[in-house]
Parts: sequence; C-alpha cells; structure tokens
Amino acid sequence: MKDQLCVVDFDSFYEGAPPWDIGRPQKEFEQLAEAGEIVGSVLDVGCGTGENALFLASQGHTVCGIDSSPIAIKNAQSKAERRKLYVNFLLWDASELHNLGSTFDTIIDSGLFHVLSDTERTFFITNLAAVLSHGGTYFMLCFSDLEPGTYGPRRVTQAEIRDSFERQWRINYIKSAKKEARHHPNGIRAWLSSISKF
Repeated sequence: MKDQLCVVDFDSFYEGAPPWDIGRPQKEFEQLAEAGEIVGSVLDVGCGTGENALFLASQGHTVCGIDSSPIAIKNAQSKAERRKLYVNFLLWDASELHNLGSTFDTIIDSGLFHVLSDTERTFFITNLAAVLSHGGTYFMLCFSDLEPGTYGPRRVTQAEIRDSFERQWRINYIKSAKKEARHHPNGIRAWLSSISKF
C-alpha cells in the first residue's frame, strides 16, 4: 500500500471557506520576498487556493503549487486565469514530491508540516530533499506551541523542528511569527523557519 501524507478530507473544508484561506498571501511570505530571501524557482507545498504561489509569480518567480485537494487546485487555477498569472498548479500528494521530475531553489510551506504525524514528518522531509536544489531553502510557517488553546492542528516546538531537520539540513533561523487566519484578527502564534539543504 502506497504511503500518503495527511489523509484528511481537505476537500470538505474547501467546499466552504477554510479558516486558513484568507484571500491574500500570508504577510510572512510577502516580507520574505521583500527581503530577497525567496529566490529562483519556487514550490509551494500544500498551496491551497494559491494565494502565496500567485503572489510569488507576480514577483517574477517561476512557481509550482501542489495540493491534494481537487477543489483547492481548481480554485487556484481559476484565480490564475483571472489574474493573468502563470503558476503550474498540480493535484499532487506531498508523499510523491520525488516524482515531480523537477527541483526548486525555494520551497514554501504555509501550514502543511503542522498537520503531519511524527512518522509522516520523516517521510515528508525525505521528499523535500529530493526536490530542493543543493543550497536551496525551505521556508516553513507552522503553528507554535506558544499558541494557547486546542483548536486547529497540533502545536510544534522549536525543538521538534530542530530534531526533524538535524541531518542533511542547516537551520538558518526559527523566528516567532503570525499565521493569519479567518476569525483571528491578531493572527495565530507561529514559527517561521528558514532551513537550507547542504
């Protein structure tokens, strides 16, 4: 039986308005782009309806966005057509990154890592390594363990991030950040990590 990551029915969320689908890119990724940290070709893993990917395409990057939800990908493709932007949006499982047939200079992740189990994380990181160029960087925005309450996905500690990426990777930084979401005007406490492949 083929391994799959995050076997969750995300389509049911996309039939409505998921809390993470804010209708614009996450400010954290806008700031990374403004600072020149996002370079070259970009893969957006778990791209949802494509706001981060479309923003980066508008900044001149060649972008591929993948998601396992057919509804999310259809919506992303419609947005790209309306905005006259090109992003290669693909219905794709993150457990199959190694079969994409491409490598990327930058990978962004806005909320995929924190839905994975410990076992799934290990498998996902192996897949990341297969498609990230040598010296390329993975930017991850995930729920922080400092966020109170129990709603939403599991919280992630800095130690978990460091332990997960202890081999074949260099952690450039893990910063306190905000993940924007519907119904959370002040944002959700998150970690923004910059992690490069040796």
